[in-house]
Amino acid sequence: MKILKFGGTSVGSVENLYKVKDILISDSDQKIVVCSAMSGVTDQLVNLVAYIKLKDAEAITRNLHRLENKHIEVVDSLIEDLELRNNLKDGISSLITEMLELSNQEYTEELNAKVLTFGETLLTYIFSNFLSTIEVENRLIAAKEFMCVDNVDNPNIQKVSKKLNKVLEANEPSGIYITQGFVCRDHLNQLSTLKRGGSDYTATIIGAAVNASEIQIWTDIDGLHNNDPRYVEGTNPIAHLTYNEAAELAYFGAKILHPQTVSPVVDMDIPVLLKNTFDPKAAGTIISNKTYRKGLKAISAKDGITAIKIKSNRMLMAHGYLRRIFEVFDNYHTSIDMITTSEIAISLTIDDTTHIDEIVKEIEGYAEVTVEQNHSIICIVGESVINDKNSHKLFEILNYIPVRMISYGGSNNNISILVETKDKIPTLRFLNERLFLSHQEAVL
Repeated sequence: MKILKFGGTSVGSVENLYKVKDILISDSDQKIVVCSAMSGVTDQLVNLVAYIKLKDAEAITRNLHRLENKHIEVVDSLIEDLELRNNLKDGISSLITEMLELSNQEYTEELNAKVLTFGETLLTYIFSNFLSTIEVENRLIAAKEFMCVDNVDNPNIQKVSKKLNKVLEANEPSGIYITQGFVCRDHLNQLSTLKRGGSDYTATIIGAAVNASEIQIWTDIDGLHNNDPRYVEGTNPIAHLTYNEAAELAYFGAKILHPQTVSPVVDMDIPVLLKNTFDPKAAGTIISNKTYRKGLKAISAKDGITAIKIKSNRMLMAHGYLRRIFEVFDNYHTSIDMITTSEIAISLTIDDTTHIDEIVKEIEGYAEVTVEQNHSIICIVGESVINDKNSHKLFEILNYIPVRMISYGGSNNNISILVETKDKIPTLRFLNERLFLSHQEAVL
């Protein structure tokens, strides 16, 4: 069995839904197809949540009316048979009416999840019915019936597998099963989400649960590129990545992948393919345990970084000082991305500033704290890149970059540098020129 995931752009128009259909029927392998909401819909639903919190009935109605029209316009162009088209439009209107009733209730976290995952519900309902009208056999299955996480939002693969098998057994056998990305149930069995971009994660969780032969992530680009094509010209797709390389790139900003995507499939060695919906024959990127070559592979960047410097003479030779600092961040559930230390100072970075005021206030009781926002982490990734014979050339290049902090040696697979966000794009372009173009023969 294969798992295929299609993102919001891939399912974002009538034309694109036909492209997805062609991909699904291009081979006879059994498939579970994970779909995101249409592009732009989840953002609209985020706004709807805000209106619910404000109890703005007029804005709620207006928002849902636009959402209904958007999906009905798709159905009008997608379904040729008048009776089938009207039936499907009636179904959409019923779903919208249900959501309107929910939206006028008191806000809860479960209501938030129901609203945010509504786009996936609508899209899969339309797409499954569309496939049926053109005689592509499929079954629509609800992800909320089998996707579940524990109390720290980690998937229980065995539990997912057991629940999913029950769902599949309860349905007529089919070559194609359609389901929703993003949605899950938490440890209390309440509806929840895998956070934004979580449909990739849904696909690999399902892949691990059914021991899939492969997982395909379909987007609007030819695999994962060696730099960010939004800012850098002349980037190229990477043919092969290890799980470790892919995880580093995803965590440090590669938008094509959810940061946790590869974690469920590493131990099972299920390959993950990154493919282009708009050019299905393009090779894309294969992620697996195999190391095809070591050394530099790619560069990614993560924005929204806050740098914190903690300075205190008490730190000098003080046993347990670092532990004391880390406990403050841990108490506020705030992860640290980068860290460097000296005899009397610690420099570190975070990307979640929800509790920054509380953290600073607590640490200021025994140290001087300086906070600088608007930074970016640039991550240079490759299997054993630190041990690469050409790594000294990278450090020579860094002399020309306004580096604020560097993390080197914590992993053999990446070197991370901190720059001010205003310097991010010039740095990405400079690194691309010096590492992938001018010195291509030396570092690749």
